[in-house]
Amino acid sequence: MKNTKLKLIFGDVSLGVKGEDFHYIFSYQAGGMESLKIREKEWLYHVPRPAFWRAVTDNDRGGGFYKKSGMWLLADSFLVCKDMSISTDGKPVTDFKAPLNNQYNGGEEAETVIVTYVYDTLTIPESEAEIRYTVFPGGRIHVEGLYHGREGLPQLPVFGVRFVFPTPAVRYTYQGLTGETYPDRLIGGKKGVWEIMGLPVTPYLTPQDCGMHMETDWVEIVRSRTLRYNDGDKDEFSIRFWADKTPFAFSCLPYTPEQMEFADHQEELPPAVRTVLTIYGGVRGIGGIDAWGSDVEPPYRLYGDKDIYFSFMIEHDPVGK
Repeated sequence: MKNTKLKLIFGDVSLGVKGEDFHYIFSYQAGGMESLKIREKEWLYHVPRPAFWRAVTDNDRGGGFYKKSGMWLLADSFLVCKDMSISTDGKPVTDFKAPLNNQYNGGEEAETVIVTYVYDTLTIPESEAEIRYTVFPGGRIHVEGLYHGREGLPQLPVFGVRFVFPTPAVRYTYQGLTGETYPDRLIGGKKGVWEIMGLPVTPYLTPQDCGMHMETDWVEIVRSRTLRYNDGDKDEFSIRFWADKTPFAFSCLPYTPEQMEFADHQEELPPAVRTVLTIYGGVRGIGGIDAWGSDVEPPYRLYGDKDIYFSFMIEHDPVGK
């Protein structure tokens, strides 16, 4: 009978989790999942982190939102991982770092592995955010994001998990609302399956947040290139993200919010060399009721003193297969 258990490699600086056609690395030092390799194709350029910022829009500027909530840009840019924990088959692993991990011989296995990272937000006052990965046999990953609200913190632009892939996507396909949508801009969004070629950026005079897609059931990212100099395989390969209990929002762009934030004009944006996918559990509305002066209506705000939790799945095979 085929062995479906996960193979575990307890290294000095990371935990490896392997299966037949996948290999994941969870770093003790880098503060996150360091490698997401599927069928020898690497999907991570650096570790996924909690996302707290989207590039300021004209509506945000008009309402002065950035003046009140600018500390979330700092939190997004300079997040600090303060703790990491591992459990296998429901039992905590407390001796995964050197030299205690010398007891392991490379033959360790498990049915499930849970890795949790806890981050300081570097806000005033400070709060915490968590990303928890649960790996199942076959390589499926359940990802949970949790923001711990704290009294005294301003409203958030967003809360999510951001992934940066090594090369630009050829296209992405998703099931959700057509076009660009926000919590207070859903009218006109038609539910369906939509394919977007490349990584389009709305050509605003001043770069700002764009490409938000609400009420998404799944999104599949397709690439055809890696960063391996000896990788001659040009066939397309993909990964998909499924909503867990409730639909999520996402954006898939060639830039981080910080790159867009500090470009005054479109020509100042850098060359598009990565794919930046952010899965959101919370998104602030876009506002713009009276020539960009009013705040977003209360139902569409993300309050800093409220907890935010969401979850999603990462799977290997293309949608529909």
